[in-house]
Amino acid sequence: MRQTRAAAGTFRTREAEGQLYVEGYFAVFGALYEMWPGATETILPGAFREALNDDIRALVDHDTRLVLGRTKAGTLELKEDEKGLFGRIRINQQDADAMNLYHRVQREDVDQCSFGFDILDEEMVEGPGAGVVQWRIKKVKLYEVSVVTFPAYEQTSVQARKKDYQQARERKLEQWRIGMKTKLKGETEWH
Repeated sequence: MRQTRAAAGTFRTREAEGQLYVEGYFAVFGALYEMWPGATETILPGAFREALNDDIRALVDHDTRLVLGRTKAGTLELKEDEKGLFGRIRINQQDADAMNLYHRVQREDVDQCSFGFDILDEEMVEGPGAGVVQWRIKKVKLYEVSVVTFPAYEQTSVQARKKDYQQARERKLEQWRIGMKTKLKGETEWH
């Protein structure tokens, strides 16, 4: 499972009919996340469409012991719109951890997010220059969304991406070599 981040400052608290909510965007389409210099990743519209029927949890800092809400329980609502993945967590007012988080978001001490997912479909686009690459995520399997203090990829995710990129470059080079050998062989036979 991997994690990515969304824009800071996208969460807010809300009170309605005696209920407390934390809501905002867990992911913003088109936002670029730099994994290392020259390598970025972005999420395309539609990436969450099929995942929203799954049983997804809302956590604090990806900690499975700190569950804030769950889609199956109706305490977490998620929807994909033109901007990204919007979520609303109904806060359990009897849960001290949830109330502490609510007040941290209210004070804007915590205002960032992340989510745990697997990539089901993506494309890699190389840009001009050596080492310039962007992954465009088209479809994900979503496990959880988190309100976090520091959103970022875990180092293993960055290392995995670097390995993916190196393997793709090696495959491309090998295809070029095979094509050139075939072309040269064809030219040699023709002459």
